[in-house]
This record gives sequence, structure tokens and C-alpha cells, in this order.
Amino acid sequence: MGDTRTEWLPPVPPEAPYAPPPRPDPAPEPAARRGLGALLLAIVAIAAKGKALLLLLPKIKLLTTSGSMLVSIGAYTLIWGWQFAVGFVLLLFVHEMGHVIQLRREGVKASAPLFIPFLGAVVWAKSLGGNALAEARVGLAGPILGSLGALACLPLAAATGNNLFQALAFTGFFLNLFNLAPVLPLDGGRAMAAMAPWMWIVGLGVMIGAAFAFPNPIIILILLFAVMETWRRWKQRREGSEETRTYYKVAPKHRLMVAAVYVGLIALLALGMDATHLERDFDDV
Repeated sequence: MGDTRTEWLPPVPPEAPYAPPPRPDPAPEPAARRGLGALLLAIVAIAAKGKALLLLLPKIKLLTTSGSMLVSIGAYTLIWGWQFAVGFVLLLFVHEMGHVIQLRREGVKASAPLFIPFLGAVVWAKSLGGNALAEARVGLAGPILGSLGALACLPLAAATGNNLFQALAFTGFFLNLFNLAPVLPLDGGRAMAAMAPWMWIVGLGVMIGAAFAFPNPIIILILLFAVMETWRRWKQRREGSEETRTYYKVAPKHRLMVAAVYVGLIALLALGMDATHLERDFDDV
């Protein structure tokens, strides 16, 4: 019989499926449109979180105060070391809180203290009260509470035997005494608004003498502010408007009370400085 075998052949692969030709890439979106879209998304995100941001505003103010405190501590640490720097900034805080408390008692909204390295601290307020007597109370409240803060360092010095606290007490007494200089914008100048505004000229003369005798940027800066504020106040008083006369109208008994607090503070602070003076440098504390 003939050979009936068939030769094996490899299977024929199926035909490849039809694939349409690739489409060209879409034109890129203009950069301006992309930027606008991103901006709109950002606005929507901010609007969605608007309530949360409003709730965070008090915390932001708190962070401003605490943040400026930390910056000041860091700056003073470079000079005196961190322990004295912390105590010094806390004394400044107590002093400024005296102003804040009294401003709020006078019905004036006041900010928390903002610290400025090597210049102290400031409190922002729309006014200092409705009249010169209120301004004097606000001005004297800082040195009063600040002196109590410095005084609180003495029990700590006695309990620990650490001269650091005595040095802080001395520094606190000195700072509050310096603030009682009868020149604007220092606290003593505020007190003079209710006592004897003509003392601003005397205080200005003393500050000019101090700038020549002890030239440094802080005294010069205070002097510049003093010249501007004294001139503004004096010009305002010379115009003699009814509003100005009402502002500076203070009953004699109230003048006497302000004078008693002012002079008494000066005497007590001078005694405090004498009692806490140390014959050593801050670097040794």
C-alpha cells in the first residue's frame, strides 16, 4: 500500500486583531489656564477651611507673643546665658501685663505683649483711656506689677541660695525705675500727663543729657520718640481745644494720688536696687 502519512506542518498563527492607528496627543493645556485652575482650587480650599482659620486666630496671636518671647530669650542668651535670659523676659512680661490689665479695666481692648529683642516689649491699644488720669493709671500699672515681679525673685533667692534670682531682682527694679523717667513715651511720662505735663520738657532735657553721657542705640531711639511725642502733645495743648482741656482736666486730689504713687515707687525701687546690688558680673551668675 502506498504511504498514507502526511507530513506534519506547524499551525498557522491566527491573524492579529485589528488595531486602529494611534491618535495624536492632545495639545497641552495653556500654562495660564493651569495656573487659573490651581488658583481656583486654592480659593475653594481656603473658603472651605475659613471657619477653621477664624477659630485659629486667637492661637495665632498667642503664637505671636510666645514666638517673640522665644526670639528675645535666644537673643539675650547670647549675652547673659539662657537662665538669666528666661528670667529677664518673664520680668518684662509681668511688667507689660500690668499695662494690659489696667487697659482692660479702663474698657480699652489691648493686645498681648509683643517682645522686641534689646528694646523690651510693647502692647498695642487704640487709646490709653478717656483722660489723663486714666493714662496715668495705665502708665503706672506696668511699674507696679513689674516691681512686684522683681520682688518675687527675693524669696527664690533666699530659698535656693542662687544669686541668679537676686541679680534678676536688681535688674527688674532698675528697669521699672528707668521706665518712671518723666518723659514720653515711658511710663513716667504717662504719669506726668495727670500730674505736671510741663515735666515732659525736664525729662526730655535729662534724656538728651543721658544720650550724650551714655550713647547707645536704645537711649537714642527713646530720645527720638520722646522728641516727636513731646512736640505733638505740647502743640496739641497750645491749641487749647475743648477736647484737649477736658482730657487733661484732673482733680487736685487725683493729682496728689498719682504723685504719691509715682514718688513712692521711685523711692521703693531705689531701695530695692540698693538691697539687691551684687558686686559681680552677670556672666558669673
